[in-house]
Amino acid sequence: MYQLLKEYLARHIDITDNEADAFCSKFKLKATKRAEILLEGGNVCRYIYFVNKGCLRVYLIDEQGRESTRFLISESRFGTAFPSFILQERSKAWIQSIEPSELLQLSYETFRQLSEILPSWEKIYCMNLEKDYIDSIKRIESLITMGAKERYAL
Repeated sequence: MYQLLKEYLARHIDITDNEADAFCSKFKLKATKRAEILLEGGNVCRYIYFVNKGCLRVYLIDEQGRESTRFLISESRFGTAFPSFILQERSKAWIQSIEPSELLQLSYETFRQLSEILPSWEKIYCMNLEKDYIDSIKRIESLITMGAKERYAL
């Protein structure tokens, strides 16, 4: 159940088996069905997910009911509706399992304690924040500087 998460940790930091076990024990297994909604817009996001198997979609719904995918969370990746999760305020985004998935979920409260369990978690967290921030900037830049055909070709 925790093999991918342990491999993920080992790729980024030096970690003992005991540290990895203590860290992983904080995550709860969640199996989802295809198209299962994990977060509805308007609710507070209570969990961050690590995808063992499957894929999650974070998306928005406009006033006309049109869906717009913000990003996908693929296998061996962490993801959530980040603004809602960190600020613990109502989410504009929805989270959906786009296929049957196996997730490891972590509550907001436990997420805030991870650095006490594994101090080097901060390094991984910072690295992920930087990557996601850069991806967001690149997406914004492409929306400003490229036409639809150019963005699609990426």
